[in-house]
Amino acid sequence: MQDPLAEKFVFMAQPTMYGGKQILEGDTIFLFASETQGGHGLFARGIVTSVESVAKRPDVERQAPRVSITVKPTALAKAPLGRLEVKSFKNWQDGQPQTEINFKFYRQATNKIVGITAGTAAFLNRLF
Repeated sequence: MQDPLAEKFVFMAQPTMYGGKQILEGDTIFLFASETQGGHGLFARGIVTSVESVAKRPDVERQAPRVSITVKPTALAKAPLGRLEVKSFKNWQDGQPQTEINFKFYRQATNKIVGITAGTAAFLNRLF
């Protein structure tokens, strides 16, 4: 995990899912530190300062689109939100922001960039 107090975060060749490949410079992003790698879930919000698409590898048949991004942090999370807090939200059709987070981030516990709905973004903004 990168230093949560860093002046910028760089994520190289990250896989994208659920619309994550549409990320653009200037987008607001919510940063989660992987709990399988010693992190504690949501830790910061930031602004994407650069985006670069990564070419697909010719030797891999099936792969998610990848991007490299740089993020300038703008706020640290004031409330916890990780696997423990969203674990009970399992009804994939209930429309709850916690369910969307559980589904997109924790159903497949891999590092990735995902798109989220406006409702989930509004929910996450309340944690800062």
